[in-house]
Amino acid sequence: MYGIKWTENIMPKGEDKELEIMAPANVRAARAFHESFPQYAETPLAGLDRLAEFLGVAKLCVKDESYRFGLNAFKVLGGSFAMARYISKLTGRPLEELSYDALTSRGLKEQTGEITFFSATDGNHGRGVAWAARVLGQKVVIMMPKGSQPARFENIRAEGALTTIEELNYDDCVRKAAKAAAETPGGVLIQDTAWEGYEEIPSWIMQGYGTMAMEADEQFAAAADAAPTHVFVQAGVGSLAGAVVGYFANKYPDNPPVFAVVESDQADCLYRSACAGDGSIRTVGGDMRTIMAGLACGEPSITSWQILKDKVTAFASLPDRVAADGMRVLGAPLPGDPRVISGESGAAPLGFLYALMRDEELAPLREILKIGKDSRVLLFSTEGATDPENYRKVVWEGACGSR
Repeated sequence: MYGIKWTENIMPKGEDKELEIMAPANVRAARAFHESFPQYAETPLAGLDRLAEFLGVAKLCVKDESYRFGLNAFKVLGGSFAMARYISKLTGRPLEELSYDALTSRGLKEQTGEITFFSATDGNHGRGVAWAARVLGQKVVIMMPKGSQPARFENIRAEGALTTIEELNYDDCVRKAAKAAAETPGGVLIQDTAWEGYEEIPSWIMQGYGTMAMEADEQFAAAADAAPTHVFVQAGVGSLAGAVVGYFANKYPDNPPVFAVVESDQADCLYRSACAGDGSIRTVGGDMRTIMAGLACGEPSITSWQILKDKVTAFASLPDRVAADGMRVLGAPLPGDPRVISGESGAAPLGFLYALMRDEELAPLREILKIGKDSRVLLFSTEGATDPENYRKVVWEGACGSR
């Protein structure tokens, strides 16, 4: 009915060697850093009680990241924290001393010298890095893949970044940005994907994402008087998913939630890796044309993959129409539920849950995930309408409609 592909995780388990990245102390440090920003406020957790009843689960909450720092997406959490940790390492100053006020002081820039931050992005990550670099008074260069939407390009450029759209896909943009950073005096790559030899900064970015996971955990406990039994999260390279899964696996080691990871079917590298069953990474090439621009990444982050392959119960590959359904359901809620403006990548987990609970072809997956009337489900809407024109096409005009 919905065209969702999925696989149960039967890969051999590892030794949780990367789980330490999301250890509670690391997440607390990230949250303390973010709380020092004058722009900081917890983003809301939307309780969708009517939708939960409609779908046949006990509780459904969606973390709404469209309010984050006025940037309409969660990504700034990772980039800003990684930049702070880089400056801490560069200057030898403890991270605890590098609050917002310290980082933006004239004296600190005299210590660090001129830094040029480089990054590749489909939109949200680059905007967050550009915003943080502007706040720090440093230069930033952002490279975007071909097909990037003008609205996302303009949002990044408005933060003062030197912004280009390359005739490359996302993964090749990452390689070009890494090369440019290596060849530039004071150049630093701030990228949320890890490969052999580039693992430290992506780990810091994951820890920054932990602020969102910790907020959601506390808010869910207050709303449901219990922890979530299920956490469904979207993935591009997998750093967000690894951060969320890593946080909850650390927090609830004896009784963790059931985890499912969802991707675009045009960039489903994690799903394909899981299908292979041997624990090794598979990649996806080409243009990866999908409305889920933030998930259009074909090469998994190696550090995140270690967490996901050990902790996730199932991986799913979604056609665009599933994300579009999620946008519409969140944007036109049942009476009594709050409205959530969610972009294409942000709405993918809700679209997946909506299909999962309604499509009898997915009954075997429901059984594997052990989801039903007693389940308490937590989802993350990672972005608002970051491409307003496409949001209107989907929600108003029915683009990517059900077949």
